Amino acid sequence: MTTDLTTGSVSRHLRVQATPMAYGLLAIISFDVVDLFFVSRLGDAPLAAISFTFPVIWFLGSIAIGYEAGAASCVSRAAGEGNARRSARLTTDAALLAGLATLILCAIGLMTIDPVFSALGATEELMPLIIDYMSIWYWMEPASAVMWTCLAAMRARGNTALEGKVIAAAAALNAILDPIFIFGWLGFPRLEIAGAALASLTANLIMLSFTLIHLATRLRVFANPFVSLGEIFESWRKLMLIGGPAMLTNAIIPIANGIVMAIVATHGVSAVAGFGIAMRIEPVALIPFYALSAVSSPFFGQNIAAGRFERLVEARRVISRFCLSFGLLLAAALCLIAQPLVALFTHSVEIREVAVEYIWLVSLSYGAYGLVMSVNAAFNGIGRPLPGVLISSMRVAIVFLPLAFLGHLFFGLPGLFGASALSNLGIGALAHRWLGSQICQSQG
Repeated sequence: MTTDLTTGSVSRHLRVQATPMAYGLLAIISFDVVDLFFVSRLGDAPLAAISFTFPVIWFLGSIAIGYEAGAASCVSRAAGEGNARRSARLTTDAALLAGLATLILCAIGLMTIDPVFSALGATEELMPLIIDYMSIWYWMEPASAVMWTCLAAMRARGNTALEGKVIAAAAALNAILDPIFIFGWLGFPRLEIAGAALASLTANLIMLSFTLIHLATRLRVFANPFVSLGEIFESWRKLMLIGGPAMLTNAIIPIANGIVMAIVATHGVSAVAGFGIAMRIEPVALIPFYALSAVSSPFFGQNIAAGRFERLVEARRVISRFCLSFGLLLAAALCLIAQPLVALFTHSVEIREVAVEYIWLVSLSYGAYGLVMSVNAAFNGIGRPLPGVLISSMRVAIVFLPLAFLGHLFFGLPGLFGASALSNLGIGALAHRWLGSQICQSQG
């Protein structure tokens, strides 16, 4: 159930831990890609409508990632110290906190659909479609947050295989249910865009039930939930010391994407749809980097708790080498296949042009962006989340947004997309150097 990450080959540990995580992430990201594929068959308006939901979905996802990051960091350090009781207490309290907090966010989201999406630039024509989708999707967030937080606690123990299997099963269920609910197959009513949200909600609820039962009865990783509030609040305090900054770090990105979406919306519905397609393809391309960042936090957490600083230095070197070399190969591949890939989602020339233009420009910086993600996760793992917040804040507020406004002003959409690539490259170099400095300070 627990893997010791403080001994053995550093590169092998990262590779072995990241591989099942990558499969799991491929599965979970396929939720969005599969939804987009089937919704695109309903026409350009539903495609644009679901594209408008991306910044909000990513924002709520960033909140959930905060609880996941808190669980991964705190549990990994408890595991590195050999404290099984503390690991169980933190796992239980993290799941409880994630569930309660996201239920509140769900209620707020349901009450603010109209003003939020109007602010993002959604038209009156698209608003009914957005309401149909989000009024169901919001209920998925609590289920997803609890499931991911529990699985992150297992990842912190060095067990990534379970996470990959659970998420793969959820994705398979979603792919099966999507056409049934969207198009009304097998006697079900035709729900169209609302069916995509219902399929995701159903798949997540089923796999959440399995996860909780498996962890409670087979792996027995939960502690007694009926303890004093003081003990629970102490766990929440420790979790939020990492989770709070992680939320800020990740929330900055969807906020910026919301601003970008509003800018793109000034170019019309086709531009929004094209941008939405690129935004669904991008996470699939970034899966290896997401997987590496997900396992970086537990690795750094266990090793700093055990005082194995030389392994942190080696991990930084391995991570940097992978991100830069794989990033170059990825950019070359995406530039070659961008046209046929985007054509899978739309026959509109205007929509395809926007999506392909984004992929051609921004993919050049994916390696640097992957390095930023892993560095931020490493900072969370060693219990120092503030540098990650500052790195993400600088990337968005100081570098990206000013460049985006200037690029759009002088060059239109290509300037807007180019600003993203430049900000990734510059902040990637800064993040790499900062992590090295922090490891040296920790050794001292």
